[in-house]
Amino acid sequence: MRAPYPRPPAPHWLTHPLHGARGLRGPVPWAAVARGALGVGPVLAALVAAGQTSAGVTAGLGAMFAHINDRPATRATRLVRIGLPALAGAVGMVTGAWLGTLGLGAWIALALAAVGLVSGAISAIGPVCSSAGVQLMVVCVVGAGMPAPEPPPVRAGLLLAGAAWVLVMSWLLPLMGRFCGSVRRRAGLPDERRAVAAVYDALADLMAAVGTERGQAARRRLTAAYDAAYESLYGHRVPLLRPDAGLRRLRDLLAVAGALSETAVTLMWEGEPLPARVARTPALLARSARTGRPPGPLPAPAPHTAGGLAAHRAVLLAARVFDGEPAPAVGAVGPGPRQRLRRALGPAGREYAARVALCVGAATALAKSLPGEHWYWLPATAAFLVKPDMGPLVSRAVSRAFGTAVGVAVFAGLAALLGPLAEADDEVWPVAVAAVCSALIPVSVRHFALQTAVLTPLLLSLVYLGGDRGAEYARLADTLLACAVVLAAGVLPGLGGPRAQVSVRLSLAVRATRDHLDRVLAADAPYEVRLRLRREAYRALADARRAVEVAGAEHPPFGRDLAAWAPVVAALEEIVDAATACGVRLDHGAPPPDANLADRLRAVLSDLADAVAARRPPADLPLPAGASLTVPQLALGGAPCATLADVIAGLHRARHLAGSRS
Repeated sequence: MRAPYPRPPAPHWLTHPLHGARGLRGPVPWAAVARGALGVGPVLAALVAAGQTSAGVTAGLGAMFAHINDRPATRATRLVRIGLPALAGAVGMVTGAWLGTLGLGAWIALALAAVGLVSGAISAIGPVCSSAGVQLMVVCVVGAGMPAPEPPPVRAGLLLAGAAWVLVMSWLLPLMGRFCGSVRRRAGLPDERRAVAAVYDALADLMAAVGTERGQAARRRLTAAYDAAYESLYGHRVPLLRPDAGLRRLRDLLAVAGALSETAVTLMWEGEPLPARVARTPALLARSARTGRPPGPLPAPAPHTAGGLAAHRAVLLAARVFDGEPAPAVGAVGPGPRQRLRRALGPAGREYAARVALCVGAATALAKSLPGEHWYWLPATAAFLVKPDMGPLVSRAVSRAFGTAVGVAVFAGLAALLGPLAEADDEVWPVAVAAVCSALIPVSVRHFALQTAVLTPLLLSLVYLGGDRGAEYARLADTLLACAVVLAAGVLPGLGGPRAQVSVRLSLAVRATRDHLDRVLAADAPYEVRLRLRREAYRALADARRAVEVAGAEHPPFGRDLAAWAPVVAALEEIVDAATACGVRLDHGAPPPDANLADRLRAVLSDLADAVAARRPPADLPLPAGASLTVPQLALGGAPCATLADVIAGLHRARHLAGSRS
């Protein structure tokens, strides 16, 4: 009997929503669930009971957005993560409510498109500004389309009050936990301490992977853990708030982790497996970071090689810092004000702004041409859906449509079941539905379809209380139309699509790699500066890898051949690893690498950065002369290392992949 032909694998763009479902596993964030349960529900119930249903809807909307932005963070960073988007939403509410009073008719589509230009430019700055830009746009649309008796400034104040209530809950619940030991045990460690301990856990995995094929994957996990810890301890803080002693202590522990990670990368490149007792040293430090207790004796590698000597010194530094000494300052990592302004006004910001404006304007014009007064759902959905950091375009469109269908079915079922039971007071059950869905938001953010399925009944409850009743399936039709509008806009070139995302992230990564290499090869490079630039390079490369992975899951018309950049990202990561090991060897007296080699490598990286920034496809990139060049050393004890040869090989692989797909 003839064996059946194997079925070809389904394309990645089609299976991406199913792959994302793996992220649903994990512990329940009970503290965030408690904040969600005490957020929208009590605010909405209090104002509805006071006879201010319209005000309750607006305040509940502000609390809902605050819960969406309430990701794991410290109390100080949470103030910015929630407060900045809430302020943008207040501006959007005033703008939208004012536009709604002008009687523009169908011409309001142009006015909202103009707001979309501002929203898109702001969103290109960074993650928090992306949330602020989306909230500005969505609330502006809601303010323009949802009638309310309150004047625009009052509606903006109610929106801020809902967000402020969530912030108050985030500060009060930990204080309540101090008076209840069981609550404190359930809440677990503070987010800052947990993030620092996770870095040392990742370091332990990397130490255990030295000399094996798991080294690169372990190093990427360490980069992700360090990025999360740095974001928790340094990112998005109010400038006037000074760090307390506990926060300074955790920053010292994170600085030691940076020194240990440099030596771990060097040991990985030397390729000699470490004894089990030595590989357990970061695990002892992780336990100390969690408990606050001394780590005890810390085994260190024998100083037979440059990596072993550097690791020996780093372990001694860790012992002193964990004993109470301050760590050497590393400095800030991340874009400054000028870089943020360039992101907003640069090509990526302008193109994404045009995409938001086009989608919102077209969705508004389409909604105004349809029967019905409540036209805001369609453009508001388009503003949410166009946001690129929620995954590939087709994947998030499918997830949005499926999640909305599930949410509409759940709300319609609850309305049919609970509506007749509450004939005397039909405002009770929507408040209860909103409260339950609000508590589920922290769990739902793990997958876009689940988040949509949870937010849809919540939004329909607010809409129901706002006077739009019995229109659940019309909202589903609006969502499907919004998906069609955003998908159609995604086909158009020059609108900040996947190619722009890959170009911006990869060009930044190439330049960060070049800057780190330059600093390593400079004879007078301070250690702290070198450590900071290495952190910048790894951070930029992680962003570039995520952009390439998302682009690889796009439908071919939206991101053709962009996955071919993956070998180049891998080559750049190996260059940073090799340069890190080179810096450690130079610190311990190794001769500097050949100057001609260093100049050629800088030239290749500069040319690559310019070509990527110009968005030239991989198949058209110019390869330098001597493509078969092998680089025998970059000060790694005579062992071959990935430098110029890996960049060239990566470009060859990218050219081959791009040519095979054309």
